[in-house]
Amino acid sequence: MQETKPSIYWTRALVVAGIITIFPAATSAQTTPNEGNAPMTDHPYVGMWVTKDGRIRHELLANNRYDEARGERESAYQGRYQVTGNYIEYWDDTGFTADGEFIDGVLYHAGMVLYRKE
Repeated sequence: MQETKPSIYWTRALVVAGIITIFPAATSAQTTPNEGNAPMTDHPYVGMWVTKDGRIRHELLANNRYDEARGERESAYQGRYQVTGNYIEYWDDTGFTADGEFIDGVLYHAGMVLYRKE
């Protein structure tokens, strides 16, 4: 008889302008955590993400660090990040934490919408 292992389900919610959006749960088999903060050289989310107006720019580096620019202020925030499936967590060097979600090639983070810069 084959033993079955229970799956872990994760549910994500995004709050934008007071509206809660809940995303379908994914099994643990569907997520690919960046365990141990291993370099993400080939990860599809590494690169530059910008708001439509170009004011906010997140550069997700392959070494699990990020560099955020705001307007004329380059390197306004820096820290580390970890991606699990489509979910991203940020730990700013000053101690601030944040998260976001990649949905259909778009990054939703802290009420902002960022697009991959080509």
